[in-house]
Amino acid sequence: MNPLESLRMNLTRRHFFKNGSHLLGGMAIASLSTDQRLLQADASSGLSSDVERVAGAAGPHFAPKAKHVIYLHMVGGPPQMDLYDYKPAMNDWYDKDLPETIRNGQRLTTMTSGQARFPIAPSKFKFSQHGHSGMWVSELLPWTSKIVDQMCFIRSMNTDAINHEPAITLMQTGNQVTGRPCLGAWASYGLGSLNQDLPTFVVLVARPTNTEQVQAISARLWSSGYLTGEHAAVSFRSAGDPILYINNPPGVSSEVRRRTLDGLGALNNRMLEQIGDPETRTRMAQYEMAFRMQSSVPELTNLSAEPASTYALYGDEAKKPGTFSNSVLMARRMVERGVRFVQIYLNNWDTHANVAGRLPMQCKDIDQACYGLVHDLKNRGMLDETLIIWGGEFGRTIYSQGGLSKENYGRDHHPRCFTMWMCGGGSRGGAVHGETDDFSYNIINNPVRIRDFHATVLQLLGFDHERFSFRHSGLDQRLTGVEPAKVITDLLA
Repeated sequence: MNPLESLRMNLTRRHFFKNGSHLLGGMAIASLSTDQRLLQADASSGLSSDVERVAGAAGPHFAPKAKHVIYLHMVGGPPQMDLYDYKPAMNDWYDKDLPETIRNGQRLTTMTSGQARFPIAPSKFKFSQHGHSGMWVSELLPWTSKIVDQMCFIRSMNTDAINHEPAITLMQTGNQVTGRPCLGAWASYGLGSLNQDLPTFVVLVARPTNTEQVQAISARLWSSGYLTGEHAAVSFRSAGDPILYINNPPGVSSEVRRRTLDGLGALNNRMLEQIGDPETRTRMAQYEMAFRMQSSVPELTNLSAEPASTYALYGDEAKKPGTFSNSVLMARRMVERGVRFVQIYLNNWDTHANVAGRLPMQCKDIDQACYGLVHDLKNRGMLDETLIIWGGEFGRTIYSQGGLSKENYGRDHHPRCFTMWMCGGGSRGGAVHGETDDFSYNIINNPVRIRDFHATVLQLLGFDHERFSFRHSGLDQRLTGVEPAKVITDLLA
């Protein structure tokens, strides 16, 4: 036998522990300090003593401007040049080819890469300026145009992804690879719950009026990733039980359910003592939360007590379960009761064709509802502490996909520039940030990457994105990743 192999085989326990002493000590320290950096306020962070503390939460680095977030994600990518990025010069370019100097070899999707031409399709919709900010808004959004001075617009968003799944994943989690925590999960981890009878993070999937081209979305988008399971979203349904399996099955009373949970709790506690797996504690907490929600959720979802003035704000569509209007009204009720983060997905913005037929319906779904949400929160004194976010995963091309006429056209995916907006929660009303070229194709001023956007949202929630991390796989993982990211201070009040 090789002498070195013989030595290894005869290694005593004493030699093993002696050689591994530093390693074992380092592992012990790392395991003990995993969350302590965020469970205690950094003395240099400027965190005031009156900041609200929530047990079990990492805690903010400084006083947050926003206590709640309502994130309205438009699945498919709204066409910025038909809504908020006015490009009148394109009227003279109708049906002319997009110059190669503008496209500059950009990667195309398979939907248009085989086209012989890339003809310019100017927006068929009229624009006008509104508010003191002079923000240009499409005629498709008459209600939204009334509140532009309370909103801040980012015209220079851009992304690395050109297809839906990686683009939505990047927008929600900061990475195109699935399996990471989303923004809502990070908010739950950092700020914790304000109501022990309701989830910290809730997802609603609204039903669009038009379902011509609905994109698939999955629960991967609102998972907790490598954070503990308690930070994943709870999905509320618009039909049947709001939450699956929350109600007791026939023949099972609340008393029986309580005794069952007590027994499960005792078993789980024994398992926790033996193994110490944090997911066991998470499972116990979720069982108890489900029990408490049996009484809190029916009250939350019962809209019968809402006055007529509510529907005057949101529109009659708010009375119909599953509509976007109904979903944003539910979001208001949730944040009013202490839910930290509400994510609403609205599908069918993937306008590869029939912009003229589909876009007016999409805008009608959201227009008065967004107006109503802003005013409702303002009337209740909650807008200053609730951040509203609106936007998709990328934009659309100025050139037409498929057939082109002055009355109708289609638009392909476009990652180089798109528009998003925020309102309330410490954002600066009336701000218009960033600028694109005449073709709404390239950014010419103040580009905003996804990680910059995430850093800005975290700032409003009270976190320094560079110090807000979670230890996983030996690394301090961050929502904004390892590449440089900056807070867009022009968007802050």
